[in-house]
Formats: sequence, C-alpha cells, structure tokens
Amino acid sequence: MRTRSETPKKQSRWKWLIITLSIIIVAVVAALVYWGVGVYSALDDFKKEPEKSRFTDVTPEKPVEVPKWEGKERVNILLLGGDARDADENGIARSDSMMVASFDPVTKKAHLFSVLRDTYARIEDHGKGRINSAITMGGPNLAMKTVGDLLGLEIQYFVYTDFEGFKSLIDTIGGIYFDVEKDMRYTDNADGNRYDIDLKQGYQLLDGDKALQYVRFRHDAMSDYTRTERQRNFLKAVASELQSGWNLIRMKEILESVSPYIETNLTVGDMLKLGQLGVESHVGGTAQIPPMELVSEEHVGGASVIGIRDEDALIGFVQEILSTDETIPVPSESPTADGSSEGDGGGTNSGSGSTGTSNRSGSSSSAR
Repeated sequence: MRTRSETPKKQSRWKWLIITLSIIIVAVVAALVYWGVGVYSALDDFKKEPEKSRFTDVTPEKPVEVPKWEGKERVNILLLGGDARDADENGIARSDSMMVASFDPVTKKAHLFSVLRDTYARIEDHGKGRINSAITMGGPNLAMKTVGDLLGLEIQYFVYTDFEGFKSLIDTIGGIYFDVEKDMRYTDNADGNRYDIDLKQGYQLLDGDKALQYVRFRHDAMSDYTRTERQRNFLKAVASELQSGWNLIRMKEILESVSPYIETNLTVGDMLKLGQLGVESHVGGTAQIPPMELVSEEHVGGASVIGIRDEDALIGFVQEILSTDETIPVPSESPTADGSSEGDGGGTNSGSGSTGTSNRSGSSSSAR
C-alpha cells in the first residue's frame, strides 16, 4: 500500500523530469533558430550590395536581361572562378574557370558542363572574343548571356568566387578524399610561390591548398582539356560531401567561411529552393564544352584560340548530355538469330552515348 509520503516524492520526480525535458526542448529550438538565422544571414551576405560588389564599375554597354526562374523549369547556374592576379585595368579578372550546373526539378537530374576558357565565342555588342573575357566587358550578366547563347541554355544565376574562397570551402568541410591520378608539379613564381603545385599520385585527403593545386594543374599534354575534366570530377566529390548529414548540420559554419569570397545574384529564397533541389538531385552526367570532335584550332591576332566547327551541333551535343543519366546502367544487347543485336533500329545508333552530330541542331528549346 502506497503511503502518503511516497506520493510527493513521485510527483517531485515527474516534476523534475518535465522541467528537464522542457529545458532540452527549449535548447534544441533555440539552437535551430540560431542555426536558421545564421544560415539565412550567411546566405544573404552572398548577394553583395552595389557598393561592396567587385563588379560595380563593370556594366554592359546595353542592359542584359537575365531570365527568371519560376521554380518548375530547368535552372542553370554559371559558376565562375577568378584569379585576382589576372585582373585587368578595371580590376576584374578574366574567368580562370567557367562551369554551368544545370538542374531539372522534375527528373531530379543535375549535369555539369565545363567551358574551355579560350573558346572563341560571340559576345553581345563586342563581336567575337575569348569567352572568359565577357565578364571583364559587362560583368556576370554578360558572362551568363555569352555562355548561355553558346550552350543554347537560359542561364538564370551566377556564383563567383576566387582561389581563397575555394580553399576555405574545402578546409571547412574537412578536406576531400580523392584519387590523384599522377604526380603534379609546377612552380608559380607569382606571389612568392604561394600557388606552387606539388602533388603525389594516389588516394589521399586533400585540404584546401592541395585541392586548389589539383584543380589548377594544366601543365600536361592536353592542358585545359584534362584540367576541366579534373575540375568536374572534383566538384562531383565536393557536392557529394556537402550532401552528407554532418555537413548539412554544419552548413552555417560552412557558409560563413566562404561568404567573404563569394558573389552571386541569387536571393536567399532562391538559394533555399536550389539547396533543397540539390539535396534531392543526383549528377546525371558531365561534359566539356566544346567537345573534342567540335573543336577547331584557330589563331586571332597571332594568338591561339579554341574555335567551334558547328555551333548548331554544339547545342545539340548539350541537349544530348542533358538527356543522359550516367547512373543508369546501359542494358546489354543480346544477339538475334541473324547475328545483329536487339534494338539496333535498322543499323542506326540511337543510344544516348552517340557522339554523332547530324541530328543535334534545332533541339535547344526543350531545356531553355
């Protein structure tokens, strides 16, 4: 039989349990609010005020209209990497690296294109020139327009960072384990050899400095051709790491670490929508622009540039890549009685791996 003295003791225990749980809940809610406010604030800092923008003094001769993203159609983001040491007289460096990340909200597929920086392309109101110079003529809006016209895509957003921003990101997420395919060495005498390259072959943890060395290296037979491939592969690894649960929890810290080095036209609302889309998406494929089969070596003013054999075929190539998904295994073909393979379609190659260009022109509207 329970005595009167036992009842208050049990009530007291329950009382303290409820108080303890309440304190824990309040602490968790407070932490989430702090995290949310911190994330919002860090994201908001990415979009610089005009007086803080590095592009304040660089505007197109005519306004460049930037397409709006409504949230349901394909969205394309131009990723620009700049080397401040290459800044011209107006203080803006040519784009050392240019990539386009393309997301389809319906299929949840993402594709990554790396654009060779010496590609000779039309720059609105400036004739033709190296595509990486568009940003110096009209800022990121003209760069988006120029790259978008080349690929047959509407590019709604840009994200610009420099060497230090890239290094800060990699260091904050704890580095990236990556397989360096060969020894890489290069002496860069600028800035007191701060950006020398010295990497050993093999699987290893790359911190920010080593990661920058890896994505910058181009001193081999294929130069920028192999460098852009390395950049795409490395960014896929970074994207995978950022999708991990731990880094999602640490997102406030990650964003704050890179905020000083990043500039974009994305609003916080756009970033949150894209962030959710990024978590839900997988990389369906990557490609170099222009692909080797469409490259033509040209010389302008005595300097070598990368020409394009067929601009319509290039747009078709982009559409072909966007329709593929490298994560889906290609079914093996079984031989038929006459020795041909099932699904041959009368001998024409209609698979997604085709590199032909005969049917590529005029197909850009589906992804714009």
